[in-house]
Amino acid sequence: MIGAIVGAAAVSGFGASWRGLAAAVRAGGFGPGPVADAVIDAAVPRRAHKTMSRGALLSTAAMHALVAEVAPGALVDAGCFVGVGASGGSVAELHAMLRASLDAGQWSLSRFGGAGLAACNPLLAFQLMNNFTMAHAAISHGVGGGTNSALFSRGGGTVSALALGLAAIDDGDCALAIVGGADSALHPVTSAELSRCYRPGIVGGEGAGYLIVGAADAPGALARIVSCTQHGGGLPGWPDAALVIVATAAPLAPPPGAAGLDVGAAIGECLAAGPALAWACAVDAVVTERIERVAVVTIDLDDEVGVVVLEAAT
Repeated sequence: MIGAIVGAAAVSGFGASWRGLAAAVRAGGFGPGPVADAVIDAAVPRRAHKTMSRGALLSTAAMHALVAEVAPGALVDAGCFVGVGASGGSVAELHAMLRASLDAGQWSLSRFGGAGLAACNPLLAFQLMNNFTMAHAAISHGVGGGTNSALFSRGGGTVSALALGLAAIDDGDCALAIVGGADSALHPVTSAELSRCYRPGIVGGEGAGYLIVGAADAPGALARIVSCTQHGGGLPGWPDAALVIVATAAPLAPPPGAAGLDVGAAIGECLAAGPALAWACAVDAVVTERIERVAVVTIDLDDEVGVVVLEAAT
């Protein structure tokens, strides 16, 4: 065993708890769409919304649910390793910036540098900085004071975040690590980019998910992490597990003899959030449904493969 999961939380199109996520995905009970405003409002005061990107709002909502899972103060000095994506700023502000940047009906670089930027919310640059997705969530809830890293991710970086968190614990840099991802592929710019550069017909989703990871012998473990590996250029072989959860940009059938759960097909392409939401499903399967061994396979839009295998805590 290389680590233990001692807490988990996720937020996606259906609500703000990881419990029941696997069952909801299997039943097809929800699809891609904006997270209910009430879910975000419960975690983020309305006055703070203007300072955050959609990814940061999702991240903060998921962190709110995560902190509720543990004792007060338990995560103050935890490490924090998060995969984040370019979820974009306000569409209204984007339109205002583009309108102010036009000269005789054409986009002008000189006008963009002056009137265009002046038309933006002065906090827009902070909204779009990837590390602020992690920082807003951590600062809002007073957690993650240890070593940390935010990785730009279309999915593969989120698996790297888990590997970094496990390594930090093994090296003694922190006793606990908050690990996960947050992103939204529903922003019009992101949706257009997905269709233009990758596979036409990709349905965007959004969400955020976090795990609390500790050493393999951590008390109160929900599940044990058996392995966390990454591969380029395709899946080298299916992992041995009773349940295989996949979160990919394209349909991927599970191996013969194993039950399969396709998170990506149910909630859409969530980019950096996809692996974290799939891990939440795996924790749900291990804890609630008593499945002994679960593998999560994620393949991002750059064909980076991540495989995380969990087992029931004994």
